[in-house]
Amino acid sequence: MWTRIRAILVARNREFYRDRAGLGWNLLMPMLMVLAFAFIFQDEESDLLKIGVLTSSGTLSGVESPVLDLEHVTFVPVPVTDLAAAIVKVERHQLDLLLDPGAASRYWVNGDSAKGYLAERLLLAAGSSGSESGANTDTGPERQTLSGAALRYVDWVLPGVLAMNIMFSSLWGVGWVIVRYRKNGVLRRLKATPLSPWEFLTAQVLSRLLVVLVASLIVYLGAAWLLDVPMRGSYLALALVYVAGSLCLISLGLIIAARLRTEELADGLLNLMSWPMLLLSGVWFSMEGTNTLAQWAAQALPLTHLVAAARAVMIDGAGVVEVLPEISVLLVLAVAFLTLATWMFRWE
Repeated sequence: MWTRIRAILVARNREFYRDRAGLGWNLLMPMLMVLAFAFIFQDEESDLLKIGVLTSSGTLSGVESPVLDLEHVTFVPVPVTDLAAAIVKVERHQLDLLLDPGAASRYWVNGDSAKGYLAERLLLAAGSSGSESGANTDTGPERQTLSGAALRYVDWVLPGVLAMNIMFSSLWGVGWVIVRYRKNGVLRRLKATPLSPWEFLTAQVLSRLLVVLVASLIVYLGAAWLLDVPMRGSYLALALVYVAGSLCLISLGLIIAARLRTEELADGLLNLMSWPMLLLSGVWFSMEGTNTLAQWAAQALPLTHLVAAARAVMIDGAGVVEVLPEISVLLVLAVAFLTLATWMFRWE
């Protein structure tokens, strides 16, 4: 059995490596995207302030504070249980200020943030504290000072770009290719061999897994060398996250390839599947503060768990234990998708 799987795996890898255009695209495209983001957003300045507001319900309904009447400010509801994570965001300039309008009446601001300084002045003015210096007063909120370097957009988006590249390479690398095999009669010839559908699909999964991981590693090393992106967590955790995510997305692509006969239909279905994941999985922008229904739908997408886990490792310093829930979800989905694809698969 393993001899047949190895033969298919080697043949598929050779086919990919000999396709110089496809190989170059898998390596060049994500690297160009990362460099473009680094160039476009390196001097990003916005008049818009982003203030987090601690709430017990996770929404701003029922919260009373004069600062909420300010215009040109985005208010992000932060559940009380997420206080530690929100403080980290203030340290990294992802939130300009964090406000607790409850009985404690306190706020957190980064002393190194220019936007934080402006947000604090607006807060004190809106609350009529009468403070000109930003220090505590008897009637004003308690000031909690933080510090930390800003998180660049390219640092934040890199885990998503790597996950996006894995998604495209996984879905099209097996979904579109196997449909082409069926159309060209390759699968019909393989049907005459002792090769079983499970062995064929397993070989496709292992082949594509090797390709996407090697390509992602090259892109990551290039970005780390050129842009000095942060890596605060465990490399083992990051590797497990991307392995689990790759297995899940490859298995999802096999479902598309199970019975389709034309590349055009496969391409349409793969686009229909990939674009919602790109929009809702937090690849380009955070889903915080978006529609509740959209956030709920995002949790049903495998790319969401892949991006969230990768960011937790690279940016927040998470280890294997912290990202184990996302890894488990991805592996469970991978097994379910692969089982369904094997059951649906037809040689012709």
